[in-house]
This record gives sequence, structure tokens and C-alpha cells, in this order.
Amino acid sequence: MSTISLRNLTKTFGALVAVDDIDLDVAAGEVLCLLGPSGCGKTTTLRMVAGLETATAGDVIIGGQRVNALTPSERDIAMVFQFYALYPSLTVAENLAYPLHAERLGAAEIDARVRRVAGLLDLAHVLNRIPGRLAEGEKQRVAVGRAIIRDPSCFLFDEPLSRLDIELRQTMRGQIKEVLAGLSKATVIVTHDQLEALTMADRIAVMRDGLIEQVASPHEIFARPANLFVAGFIGTPQMNLLDATLLGADAGHARFRVRDQEVRLTVDPAVADLPAESAVTLGIRPRAYDLSSEAADDTFTAEVDLIEPMGAETLIHMRESGQDVRVVIDRSVKVGMGERVHLRGRPDQMHVFDARGHRVHA
Repeated sequence: MSTISLRNLTKTFGALVAVDDIDLDVAAGEVLCLLGPSGCGKTTTLRMVAGLETATAGDVIIGGQRVNALTPSERDIAMVFQFYALYPSLTVAENLAYPLHAERLGAAEIDARVRRVAGLLDLAHVLNRIPGRLAEGEKQRVAVGRAIIRDPSCFLFDEPLSRLDIELRQTMRGQIKEVLAGLSKATVIVTHDQLEALTMADRIAVMRDGLIEQVASPHEIFARPANLFVAGFIGTPQMNLLDATLLGADAGHARFRVRDQEVRLTVDPAVADLPAESAVTLGIRPRAYDLSSEAADDTFTAEVDLIEPMGAETLIHMRESGQDVRVVIDRSVKVGMGERVHLRGRPDQMHVFDARGHRVHA
């Protein structure tokens, strides 16, 4: 059974709490991404699963077995590091075959596995080359191949694409996802790149300061962030987070004061449970605005401060009374510098966060 469970897992380095009492489950065949900024504890968590770091408290359970006391080699895992760690004097075929020698397999079986993995990762044409004669993308595929050529309990990836350029990252994301989909193994991928997490993961665990802020599917993380940190961390361009005061709410609508403007918005009915004059934050993604030719009670007006063409779309930066607002529109929509624009947020994409930073929802 290929599963990973973490129970009250904690890691401290002196007074520093790197990982703080986290619980997490990864099912067989599931790809879970640990996503967060540098220093949030995601790599430390992965290293505790691998046995490269000793947990200060809590349990690591792989395939139903508590493995805290087992060495990395006894945990039956395969790990792909940020740095490829290929043997420079061995050919690609020999690098791929290297983990199989410990299993005492016959030459025919080793050769069959090498050729199968080489076919999966498009490496058949470079099997006789040494790493020094490979492109960066090929080196990364060899590292992935060396992990999947075995039949381990689970797979661990530590920033697997961080050394690749943008084009290679796009290619490798698809290849790794396709390969993992056919393996039925619990897989944990550590990354700071939200696009990698959103495209490769079945679920994402967003981490900050050693804590897990939210665990959910990529769509849920993007569409319904649990708090201000997740809302601001996920999405490019970043979600607009506007300081506001709740003036009153009823029947799924609420009135807010945003700087010196009042706006009436369709919101989650739970917003009505907040007291009037509560300080809140309105969360609206840049692509969730429509431009209006006229001001209305449901529009917010701001002045165009900067225009950034992005090919098929245009990113507009606006300011109003010290409040920054970003809006992405189709390139066919024309606005000018200094123009005052009326913005209407789409009703199903409005988020309200309370004074503690938690999303208000039923």
C-alpha cells in the first residue's frame, strides 16, 4: 500500500520551529505539492519523510508503518533532488540501472527496465551518453527515471524543475505528471512555484512559517482561499486585497466603504453575521473585474496609473486614494493613462476576509 501520513510532525532547530505540529495524508496514486515561500518548512517536511532529518516530535507513516526509527534506505522511497546527482562517469543507461543492482536483478531484467523507462521519458536516443553531454532537460529526465525505475513505496521530489528554463519547465511538468499518473504511488513534490503546483498536483498544501495554511485541490485553493495569505500567494497577477469597512449586509448583499467610496456587492450570506463597522478585506482577482462606462452603486472607480501589454491581455495598474488595484482585460479593450475607470467585480468571485484574515463563508 503506497500511502504517506504525517501525524503531529514537528521539527525544531534550537529555538527555531521549522515545522509546527502538522497533519497530512497522501493517498496511493495521489500527487500532493507542498507549496510556500522560502523558509516555510516544506523541504524540512520532505526530508523528515525521507529520513534525512529526524523529527523532533510526531510520526511519519509510510504504507501504514511508522518509520521514524528507519534509515532512508529502509523506508523504501525514491527521491529526486533539486540537483541531479548523476554519476558523471556513467552513461545514461548505467545511471538508470544503478539503483537496480542492489535488488540483485538479472542483466536481462535490468536492461528491460532501463529501456522501458527510457521510452517513457524520451531518453532512448541518449542511453550511451555521459551526463556531461546532456542538455539540462535530459539530465532532469534521467534523475526522474532513476527514481521511477524501481518500485518504491512512494516518490519524493524536491524542487525538481527549479534549474530549468521556462520552456523546459513547461515540457517537464507535463512529462512528470504523465509518468506519475501511471504509477499509483503516493507522491510529494516540494516547490515554491505556484504554477508547478497548480498544474501537477491533485492537492496542494500551502505552508507558511512551519504551518499548513490550507490543503485542497488546485481549483479550491485558487477559487476559495482559506485566508489572506493563501489569497495573496496564489494567482498571477496577485489577487487584489482592498481594505474596507462593512457598513451593513442582508440577503447576500453588503455595503462597504473602500477609502472614500461606497460600493454594494453580492457576497456570501455569512457576511451578514459580521457586525456593522467591521474592518474587513475584499479579495477580487484581476481577471474578475468588468469595466463599466458609468459609475453605479456596485462599481469602484480608480485612475489608470500604468498599462502593461501581455499579448492577448493587458494588465492595468490603477490607484485611488492610495489603494492599488490590478485589472486584466482583453487587449481589444482600450483605456488611457490617467483615465478614471469604473470597475464591477463579478458576483461569484468576491471574497470577504474578516479582521483575523479568514475568509467569511457559510
